[in-house]
Amino acid sequence: MPTPSDSPGARRQTAGENARPRALPGTGLPRHLLGRLAIAATHPAVTVGETLLLPLLAVALGLAWAPQDPLQIQATFPWPWLAPVVLALRYGPMAGLGGASVLLACWLGLNAGHWGNFPQLYFLGGLILVMLVGEFSSLWQARTRRAETLQLYLDQRLEHLVRQHYLLRLSHDRLEQELIARPMSMRDALAALRHAGSEDGGDALAPQALLRLLSQYCQLECAAMHAVSDGHAAARPSASIGAYDGLHADDPLVRQALQTGQLCHVSQAVTAQQDTRYLVAAPLLDLAGDMYGLLVVQDMPFFALQEESLQTIQLLLGYYTDGLSMSQLAQPIVQQFPDCPPLFAFELQRLAHIHRSTQVPSIVVALELQQRALEQDLPPQIERLKRELDEVWRIEAPGRQVLAVLMPLGNATTAEGYIHRLEGWMQHKSQQSLAQAGIFPHVVQPDSAQPVRTVQRLHAIAHA
Repeated sequence: MPTPSDSPGARRQTAGENARPRALPGTGLPRHLLGRLAIAATHPAVTVGETLLLPLLAVALGLAWAPQDPLQIQATFPWPWLAPVVLALRYGPMAGLGGASVLLACWLGLNAGHWGNFPQLYFLGGLILVMLVGEFSSLWQARTRRAETLQLYLDQRLEHLVRQHYLLRLSHDRLEQELIARPMSMRDALAALRHAGSEDGGDALAPQALLRLLSQYCQLECAAMHAVSDGHAAARPSASIGAYDGLHADDPLVRQALQTGQLCHVSQAVTAQQDTRYLVAAPLLDLAGDMYGLLVVQDMPFFALQEESLQTIQLLLGYYTDGLSMSQLAQPIVQQFPDCPPLFAFELQRLAHIHRSTQVPSIVVALELQQRALEQDLPPQIERLKRELDEVWRIEAPGRQVLAVLMPLGNATTAEGYIHRLEGWMQHKSQQSLAQAGIFPHVVQPDSAQPVRTVQRLHAIAHA
């Protein structure tokens, strides 16, 4: 049962009492009054005023208490000197000296004509006391300023760290959402596509595997793959996902994709004003321009229909269809350079085709290994450091070798990161740099128009 003290009125009254400043015992003064007196003024006029008024007030009290000795020169304790001492404590030795000068001026004014009786020890002792107090005051004020400056710096750093933590949290949430939407990276998707045509059951399962991969990476909810022959798509889908209701060959988006041989989507100006039941129609073209099939997307999330997702669909389809004609793609390079591995030539041709169609670049790092590197058996060790999608071609030359590392979907920054990783590996392995170990890297930008030129440049590096 609630007591009277638990009522809202009682709580407000208690809070009000707690908010009021409590008085010092026996004085009736609030506790924070002495704290306010200890706070030094910052305005110069206030400081000068206190320097003049406090000693004058002390002398006035002395006149009221003992008119015959207002400065308490003959008294047991020189009370007027408390004013310069307080000034020295608040503002330092200069303010204390100013207060002592006011006391001296008061003595001279009160003892006009009797300056021969000047109390030397009285003023000497007072000045020594004021100087000592002022020196300690200056020392502690300097320490206080340093502490306040340090505290201000720490507060600013804390505020900066809080903001950085907040931004990092937002970035982490964004990455988490992206990870939920796209559970695999682009390299994982390309690695899975390499084995899509070699699954158990033959090539008939490859289109279904490709659709599953596209649904995971590009968030396709309803789509189908149709075989294409002589520019016409088969009515029966070779693979489908979702509640697919069949191909409508007269659909304007389908006709446009088959005629142009390019990916078409509903937001394009050509089809925006036409009645279409599909969101995306993308042909499967290889490097030679042959059309293997047609991907039609009937349903996908609204926010997934963006340029990045469309570029990803086109890249995966191109990578997949190029893999169906591996030997044909590699043949032009292998005929001219028989020592080039077919898989390396195939990947070079396929990545050049991807660069032309999707503007996604790749990069080649050619590691020139001198004789001292060959004596340490470094080439096979470096080959084991390649990434999953990288292809390596070891070019033999008199007295040296060249390891050509083809990095799909990479650029100059990717090459620099790979070289830096090799540099760290070499330092950890033998406490040497790449140059000291006899390894000299070269970064080669593949020629997307004529991939054979890239192989020629690699041969020129090896036989220079």
